[in-house]
Amino acid sequence: MKQKGRHHGNRQHNIVSDVVCPWCYLGKARLDQAIAEVAGEVDVAIQWRPYQLNPDLPPEGVDHKRHLAAKLGGQDAVDRAHQMLEDLGREAGIGFDFDAVKISPNTLDAHRLIRWASTSGTAAQAETVRLLFKANFEEGKNVGDHAVLLDIAEQAGLDRPVIAALFTSDADKDAVRQEIEMAREIGVTGVPCFIIEQQYAVMGAQSVEVLTNALREIAQMKATRPAH
Repeated sequence: MKQKGRHHGNRQHNIVSDVVCPWCYLGKARLDQAIAEVAGEVDVAIQWRPYQLNPDLPPEGVDHKRHLAAKLGGQDAVDRAHQMLEDLGREAGIGFDFDAVKISPNTLDAHRLIRWASTSGTAAQAETVRLLFKANFEEGKNVGDHAVLLDIAEQAGLDRPVIAALFTSDADKDAVRQEIEMAREIGVTGVPCFIIEQQYAVMGAQSVEVLTNALREIAQMKATRPAH
């Protein structure tokens, strides 16, 4: 019987996401479970990449409930979507509290923070992303507000004064916008989008089983591919 071996080497995966996308939060929770499933078999390194569902919103944001009702076609559609997400979130350990969300923010600065967090390593970036999702969807905080973002930076172990200074500048605004444009150019039309090994795209908040199988199969494919 052939024993399943460990696929050594860090597997680089990108997740294209927006912090105000509930399906992205759900996708993160499911991916975390999938990574736990393959622990000991596949080494997984995640990089979070930016996307903006609503890039044209003003810096101060807009009224969330009105914005969402207009976008989804009325309050009934919003209520149905929220009920489904609350049920799915509960299964994944997420306590969605949509009533608490008051502002639909422009997420450019949140994506700048995620980018800066990556310089402290993948763990710091992942924690920053987790705190942003939690703040928005479970605590009803405005993740476009610099005070909220600075608190999150500090909780994630980043240097608050450094981040505060960066926010007073235009640092990395163009870089984030270019990354978003690049995602669109390679065909990302919705999020979350998991780009595994830089070349295999998995769209949407897939089940834990689908993500687990994808991580294993692609790692196996790489392991058995003849060297050039």
